[in-house]
Amino acid sequence: MTGSGKYLRYVALGDSQTEGVGDGDDIVGLRGWADRLAERLTVDNPELQYANLAVRGRRADEVRAGQLGPALALRPDLATVVAGVNDLLRLRVETATVAAHLDAMFAALTGAGARVATVTFPDLTRIIPLARPVRSRILDINDRIRVAADRRGVAVAEIALHPSVADRRFWSEDRLHCSPLGHQLIADAVAHALQVPGSDDSWNEPAPPLPVPPSTRWRATAELRWAATFLGPWLGRRLRGQSSGDQRTAKHPQLHRIEDRRA
Repeated sequence: MTGSGKYLRYVALGDSQTEGVGDGDDIVGLRGWADRLAERLTVDNPELQYANLAVRGRRADEVRAGQLGPALALRPDLATVVAGVNDLLRLRVETATVAAHLDAMFAALTGAGARVATVTFPDLTRIIPLARPVRSRILDINDRIRVAADRRGVAVAEIALHPSVADRRFWSEDRLHCSPLGHQLIADAVAHALQVPGSDDSWNEPAPPLPVPPSTRWRATAELRWAATFLGPWLGRRLRGQSSGDQRTAKHPQLHRIEDRRA
C-alpha cells in the first residue's frame, strides 16, 4: 500500500468462484466478485493493478501449489484467498488438511506484507438438498477458516451468515456458482470486511421477497431439469476423474489495470 492506505497491487487466488464462473461466460468473458472488488478499489485508486490467478475445479492444495508462488512473485499489498469447496464435495476429505493449506497461504501472504481477505462458505444444502452429507464439512471448515484468519490477521467476509443465502436469485442455474447478483454480494461483503471507503453492512440485509413464490410443481420441474443438466454431467466428470478446470489456466495471470465496468 501507499502511505495513504490505497492498494497498489491486488492478487486473487482461488477456484471457480474467484475466476468468476456464473458471472458472464467463456465467450463474452467472466467477471466475478474479484473483478468487481478490483473495480471498486479503483474508485479511490485508479492506479491499482490486478491479477486473478484462480482456476475452476482447483482444490485447496492445488491453489497453494500452483498459485501461491506466482502470487508472491507479484508482490501484492492485497490478496484474497477463497478455496476449499471443491475439496468438500469429494467422497473423502479431511477438513483439517484443507484448513492447513488455507492457513499456509494466509501465513505466506501476510508474512510478505499483504493485507489478506477470505470468506466463509454458505450451507449448500439450502440450495442443493442432495448435498446434505457435506453440511457438517461446511460448518467445520468455516470454523477452521475463522480460527486461521484470526491467527493470521486475515479479514473474513461472513457469507455463510447471510440471511438470504438460499435465495435462488443469488445463484446461477447450476447452484454451485453465484449469479451476477451473488458475485456482487460477495464483492460488497469483502469490501466491507476490508473496510474499503464507502462500504457498509448493507450487503448483509435480507433480499426482498419474490413477487410470486414458485409453485410446488414449478419447483419439482426445476429439480428434474437441474439434475439432468448439471448433476448428471458433474457426477460423470467425477467418475472419470476429470475436472472442469482441466487444460485451463488463469484468466489474468499478470498485474494489469482493470477497466471500471460498474456502470
